Amino acid sequence: MKNLKWNTSVLSAMVLGLLSFSSCETDDNSDSSENNQVEVSAVNSVATASGTWRVSSYIDDGENETSDYNGYDFTFGDDGVLTATNGTTTLVGTWSVSRDDDSSDDDGSSDSDVDFNIFFNVSDDNDFDDLNDDWDIVSVDDDTIVLIDISGGDGSTDRLTFQKN
Repeated sequence: MKNLKWNTSVLSAMVLGLLSFSSCETDDNSDSSENNQVEVSAVNSVATASGTWRVSSYIDDGENETSDYNGYDFTFGDDGVLTATNGTTTLVGTWSVSRDDDSSDDDGSSDSDVDFNIFFNVSDDNDFDDLNDDWDIVSVDDDTIVLIDISGGDGSTDRLTFQKN
């Protein structure tokens, strides 16, 4: 009887261990987990630091459309004004960084995240209309801002990268 009691205790401990292990969850969406660690004030500080930015990559529904923004320098003003200029053409828009607590985020997560909002008041056929969105932040450092947007209809991912000049 003593051996049966010991075996039951060991078995119980093993079952608890397996249950604990199986309840561990991995985050297959690394973009989302990085996003939740981003602070609004930190993103604002990086974007508004002195100097200008350029679009180093823009992938729209799988198509590389980076060349649409060649020659444009972007300035993120601390007053929320976004300016894009190529020396002859200047577009003025708005930008902001905000915490989004929507439970139906574009990336499918239910966690709150930080959005990088861009808006240019241009026609639908203007290339800058493609930038108008509440982008999810993938990563931010002193030289690079990487943003994504998962389209609601077809699930494709747009990716926008700003690089410091």
